Amino acid sequence: MPRAGLLGSLAAIALVLITYQPLLEILHQPLIGLVALAVILTALVARVPMPARIPGAVGGLIVAGIMYFVMSSTGFIEASTEGKIDAAQGLWPTEWLEALSFGWLSAFQETANYLPIVIPFALATVVGGIDCTESAAAAGDEYNTNTVIGIEAVATLVASFCGAVIQTTPYIGHPAYKAMGGRAAYTLATAVTIGFLGTTGLFGYFYEFIPKAAVYPILVFVGLEIAAQSFLATPKRHYPAVALACVPALAVLVNIFAGQFIGAIIKAGYDPGQVLGNSAELASKLATTTQLNNGFILTSVFWASGMAMAIDRRLRASAAFYAGAALCTAFGLMHSPLPDAPIRAPLSFGFISEGLVLPSDSFADMAYWVSGYIFVAVIMLAWAYYLDATGQQEAEYEE
Repeated sequence: MPRAGLLGSLAAIALVLITYQPLLEILHQPLIGLVALAVILTALVARVPMPARIPGAVGGLIVAGIMYFVMSSTGFIEASTEGKIDAAQGLWPTEWLEALSFGWLSAFQETANYLPIVIPFALATVVGGIDCTESAAAAGDEYNTNTVIGIEAVATLVASFCGAVIQTTPYIGHPAYKAMGGRAAYTLATAVTIGFLGTTGLFGYFYEFIPKAAVYPILVFVGLEIAAQSFLATPKRHYPAVALACVPALAVLVNIFAGQFIGAIIKAGYDPGQVLGNSAELASKLATTTQLNNGFILTSVFWASGMAMAIDRRLRASAAFYAGAALCTAFGLMHSPLPDAPIRAPLSFGFISEGLVLPSDSFADMAYWVSGYIFVAVIMLAWAYYLDATGQQEAEYEE
């Protein structure tokens, strides 16, 4: 697997989800957010030292935090009321303890109905774990991938007995935390802090006390550092492949806002189908965006890997990646036309139950994507034979 494929998908997540989404929150209060962002990026990215050797993240939080509380208390700016919660109601949560009674075992058979949704999500987190391990290696810290994935699996099983429904995965952003001076103790301190806040229910107070515009610039730095490292740790000739890997993540961003917009339409009492029905072109673009969004991490990996192999003129390997993309698409791991992106077999093959087969009205959407990938794979193979026959197999590039 080329590094461009693994790190490119991380760059996609970093730029679109880790960087852009928090940036919107920062710019809700630009007077505070821009100050915090400038201080943190200047200290951590430009490596400009702060007075008294204060860490950049802490310095940005202190400066922006003081500005926020002074200006909001004097009425110069309006204190944020968005997403206000009653923090006291969250103290000492005990609901999670109910999972330890193992009452969920009585409904265990029903979980099979959710496997078509769970498996793609689990696969994405496994790929994320591999990506994070590669990201750490690119930053100079080698870890055994099998061990990382194994610990991830054990942690997921242990957490499930406490009621957790989300698979665990390594903490993204290794290069950024290393750049901030974080080491193993940082990860341990993070786990202890999050665990303490979660079990005591103090998250609400933490959320209420720290202004988002002051703390979110740290996420922007993390996203930028991940994206930058994805390029720096990749051979220069593979830069286009890393950039290509970022494209599917744009569909995620569009899909988020489109979903919120459609939700607002429904809340207002309108039928989204009728509204979008007036613009067949818009409806078609949204449907395509949804398919590009579904399984976007795998899409990024396959696209970037196929491109990187083509750049190296390893066209047979490139064809293999596109064939793999076709297989994943056929079973809904990528480009699923269904909203929840569950795994669905393209056909029953005579033994698969109807509930696990892609609905017939969605078959054509899936088939077009699969056919496209298959044609690309065939073209890559034919091209490889042509290069062999003409003696042009050696790649021409500059490092």
